[in-house]
Amino acid sequence: MKDALFRYATPAMTSLFVISLISGVIIFFHIGPAWLHGVHEWLSMVLIVPFVLHMWRNWRAFINYFKRAAMPFSLAAGVAAVAAFGIMPAGAEGERSGPPQFALAATMVAATPAAVAPVLGVSPDALVDKLKAAGFVSADAATPMKSMAEAAGKTATDVYRVLTQVRK
Repeated sequence: MKDALFRYATPAMTSLFVISLISGVIIFFHIGPAWLHGVHEWLSMVLIVPFVLHMWRNWRAFINYFKRAAMPFSLAAGVAAVAAFGIMPAGAEGERSGPPQFALAATMVAATPAAVAPVLGVSPDALVDKLKAAGFVSADAATPMKSMAEAAGKTATDVYRVLTQVRK
């Protein structure tokens, strides 16, 4: 059993890495279907098992890398890259950047019902009525919906729920 695990560790790690690599590039450029994000995340988690088996099988060779400058240099470069991304400014107003549809949704929630209602094909009063019915008690046409959500102890997701059901 142990031999079988060791025999398949490197090939499994390689195939899962290639899948993770390709799906990551596709996700980075926002050109793939939405389900690909889940594939990328889950198969990257599965990749842990063959990685651990590969490291176990090749431990002595791995340790030898620390005798040369390449491994400490590579580790330091990786840590520096993580630190650089950690201090880089995020998206607009300090929010995390992401796919364009997320940015659009955040922009809509930051807007007022008066601005968003025409996009949804309803009147501002109809949108305000829907928001009030959903528990946004301080809703009015001139207040940003994000502020209404905070005042009502709700989240942007609660606003999205109302916006997607406003024409029903």
